[in-house]
Amino acid sequence: MGIATNPFKDQSLCLIKRILPLTLYALLPIALLPTALLCLHFYPLSFPPSSSPQTHHLPHSNSITITYHSSLSSSSSSPSSSRSSTTNSSSTEKEKAYYDDEENQCDYSNGEWVSDNISPLYNATTCGTVKETEKCTPNGRPDSGYLYWRWKPSQCNLPRFDPNIFLQLVRNKHIAFLGDSLARNQLESLLCMLSTISTPNLVYRNGEDNKFRRWHFPSHNSSFSLYWSPFLVQGVERSNNGQYYNTMYLDHVNERWARDIGNWDMIVISFGHWFLLPSIYYEGGKILGSLNVAEFNHTQIDFYDPLRKALRTTLNSIIERKLTGGRNGNSNNNGVDVIVKTFSPAHFEGDWDKAGTCSMTRPYKEEEKKLEGMDAEIRKIEMEEVTIAKEKGNNESGLLGFIRFEALDVTKLALLRPDGHAGPYMYPFPFSEGVPEHVQNDCVHWCLPGPIDTWNEIFLEMIKKWK
Repeated sequence: MGIATNPFKDQSLCLIKRILPLTLYALLPIALLPTALLCLHFYPLSFPPSSSPQTHHLPHSNSITITYHSSLSSSSSSPSSSRSSTTNSSSTEKEKAYYDDEENQCDYSNGEWVSDNISPLYNATTCGTVKETEKCTPNGRPDSGYLYWRWKPSQCNLPRFDPNIFLQLVRNKHIAFLGDSLARNQLESLLCMLSTISTPNLVYRNGEDNKFRRWHFPSHNSSFSLYWSPFLVQGVERSNNGQYYNTMYLDHVNERWARDIGNWDMIVISFGHWFLLPSIYYEGGKILGSLNVAEFNHTQIDFYDPLRKALRTTLNSIIERKLTGGRNGNSNNNGVDVIVKTFSPAHFEGDWDKAGTCSMTRPYKEEEKKLEGMDAEIRKIEMEEVTIAKEKGNNESGLLGFIRFEALDVTKLALLRPDGHAGPYMYPFPFSEGVPEHVQNDCVHWCLPGPIDTWNEIFLEMIKKWK
């Protein structure tokens, strides 16, 4: 780069020549200073001329369009305008495959609970769908630390729940929560989070303790139904005023919910705890055996095989009835997504029916509590049956377009949260008049808000992957 021509160059040299001989001897120590200054003044550094201010542009950023069809798909704007649309499409498909692989690798079931200072989306006072026994803080629970933990998966990120995205993804859909009281617990959590942006209407209720209910979100035309069926199959529940044992017909699905399958787009199944109680099991019209029912001369069996049979009957019935509806031209038969929520362990310190309590106020660390024994076995059965159903559904669902099965694996993250239950605060202010001799504790269901909200965060990520 050359130095630009300066029009004052000759004049400045003459001036320097006159001044320099007169001052050389007297002012030699400082003579060089004005010379340097004059030279700098009359010989300024030159820069390349520019007709306009220079603008520095960053490379073009990719334009990302987020959709939810199996995963996040990316559509990038081309760095060259001459690139053809075919090339763009190829590039997009490669990027989509990359994101699909990343999504599929995300195992939300393994991780740890980490401290978090962000408050829950809702509180039990303002949410109208919370059952009274799950309003832990309003019922007087003195500690609030259980609210400030979040689940951090080991190898991926679990985003916070976004009610806007959830409702967008289930627009014009009907989701059924089916099973025991933990199905209700999870649905109530979900409704509370969604109601922070849109108010649902309770449009149907029936049965003791409102065991059958339906809510509708007019803003998105989305419906959420609750079906009480703790065995999933036909049966008679034990009662305080009648028989102390359950009766289950393991090869007959419960028609109370099964008859409505054609109206659902998604099913969330939760069951398990009722199988731990004394029961008599029937199969093929005959008694298969019983669990802890001593007065009858039945073959005593554990509950693992009956639990497996009940789940298999349920999942097979969904496949068969969807296929039958498709063959018969049922207009409501558009396929279904089936989510089996895995077993959520209880945390009684002692037997649940013998004044067992759950008094911890912090989560377990991973090394403090291992998934083993009964909790691990029930989870294993559920995971295996989902895999079997998925294979069968893939082989037979061509008539419908799809029947999809997935496990919502919450067993480990639930196991690590003994602090998240209502405990004695299932009733308002249980110690207001002192400490009674016996206080009933709930160490199965979860405070709302509480750890169960995380199940719905994972549920949302599953829906994102499917859409």
